Amino acid sequence: MNKDKYIPQGYKDSPLGIIPKEWEVKRLGDIADITSGTTPLRSNSKYYNNGVIPWVKTTDLNNGTLYETEEKVSIEAVEKTSLKMLPKGTVLVAMYGGFRQIGRTALLGIDATINQALSALMCKSSVTSPFVLAWLNCRVNYWKRLAASSRKDPNITGNEVAKFPILIPSKEEQNSIVEVLGLWDTAIEKQSELIEKFKLRKRALMQQLLTGKKRLPGFSGKWIHVPIKTFAKEVSNRNVGGANHIVLSCTKYDGLVPSLEYFGKQIYSNDLSSYKIIPQGHFAYATNHIEEGSIGYQSNYENGLISPMYTVFVTNKGKVNDTFLYTVLKSHHLIYLYKSMMEGSINRRGGLRWDPFSTIKIDLPSLEEQNAIASVLIKADKEIKLAKDKLANLQYQKRGLMQQLLTGKKRII
Repeated sequence: MNKDKYIPQGYKDSPLGIIPKEWEVKRLGDIADITSGTTPLRSNSKYYNNGVIPWVKTTDLNNGTLYETEEKVSIEAVEKTSLKMLPKGTVLVAMYGGFRQIGRTALLGIDATINQALSALMCKSSVTSPFVLAWLNCRVNYWKRLAASSRKDPNITGNEVAKFPILIPSKEEQNSIVEVLGLWDTAIEKQSELIEKFKLRKRALMQQLLTGKKRLPGFSGKWIHVPIKTFAKEVSNRNVGGANHIVLSCTKYDGLVPSLEYFGKQIYSNDLSSYKIIPQGHFAYATNHIEEGSIGYQSNYENGLISPMYTVFVTNKGKVNDTFLYTVLKSHHLIYLYKSMMEGSINRRGGLRWDPFSTIKIDLPSLEEQNAIASVLIKADKEIKLAKDKLANLQYQKRGLMQQLLTGKKRII
């Protein structure tokens, strides 16, 4: 500790910085009993058939209170394996499961059991579980830095979880902190619910407008049923000159996104000469994974780069509105069609290449009606974006408040 450091009255220096003098620095192993779980043999159907006991995996973790799990195991699985029943109020943290999963948390709102990728913290009487959950969520970047330093696959160990440092105020102050943060959680939950309502409304609009079941005022003309190749063509320009364009990846839900930003690290090759150039106003889809909905539209950059494993195409703007088309291509009906075409392919590994993809038929109204429908959908998207921006602002406010309250920089008692 630095003796020359300025320490305000009522505070003290500690390994975690300047903290209130009555607070203590502990380790998770000091304030909780820690255990892990296992995965019962998948080959033993008795462990999973008619399962009634919630079994938590990393993908179930929601950084909040957990009431549902994707899978359940049987009573026999608990009796005949090393699975342990964990009580409501247990705090969970992911030790591995991929860089995006590490450090995710949950507070059990039910009795459950867990797999081996999780650490379970059963808190002692000196701390409250919601406070520990808040501290873990506030320090998630600590876990990711620790995991990134691993020589093997990114992960953290049970021993590292036990050594994880935590600041402990009085239980009264713990409860006060949790209560204040809970106000933001409530606001965040309500805003998330509003976003889902907006999304449902947009899906209903899509179902009506993209199929012609509902027509916008002033439109009554007949729609045509035509293959994609009548208004689009494949483009395959390689980055042979080694241009330094941004590298994009195609995601299931968000379309084309900057690869570094999305994955948090470089997953693409250092040699980008074989990558395809995707200019603004072009489409791209993951040739081998389009059945997951991995198709995107490049609207943000003059030029981008994508893996050679993608198919790129451009439309005739005089025949089709790209916003209208993109919405159709991302619809459940088309995704189901991609799956059926790939399942029927002789060479499944070949994916859905341009020739068969371009034979898919689309229902098209006049360009004027396409434009009108696109305007309605764009308005719905803007409504969703504004709601998401408000949600992001609430989450940002909460993170800032957590940094203040959980370190004692701001006191509420």
